[in-house]
Amino acid sequence: MDVEAFFEGMPFADFLGVEVTEAEDGHAEGHIEMRKELSWNAEKLMAHGGVAFTLADTVGGAALVSLVDQPVPTIDMRIDYLKAGTGDLYAEADVVRCGSSVGVVDVMVTDEGGNEVASVRGVYKTG
Repeated sequence: MDVEAFFEGMPFADFLGVEVTEAEDGHAEGHIEMRKELSWNAEKLMAHGGVAFTLADTVGGAALVSLVDQPVPTIDMRIDYLKAGTGDLYAEADVVRCGSSVGVVDVMVTDEGGNEVASVRGVYKTG
């Protein structure tokens, strides 16, 4: 399965502009270009928490899909917001566990300045 192409065909992620740029061997990376429609602040581009969450969920899923070669519905996701994200957001995800029924992925979301925006742990259905 071409993981990047699979996630390009996801309407919600496509609508927001989430791009998965790498997905192989249990590791994935992606980003989203910040724009005013994604900001919670009218005066300054600051990512709404839902934008960071969606980016982390999508890139986390891509990391796991790169191992199981099938869609992986999200079961649970914990996100700790560390700082307001300004500018474009980036995510790196690594699979912690890939079991026959459940997979666990850790994701770090950063902004274009390299600041850590959110630390995420996602649990996905693999079987």
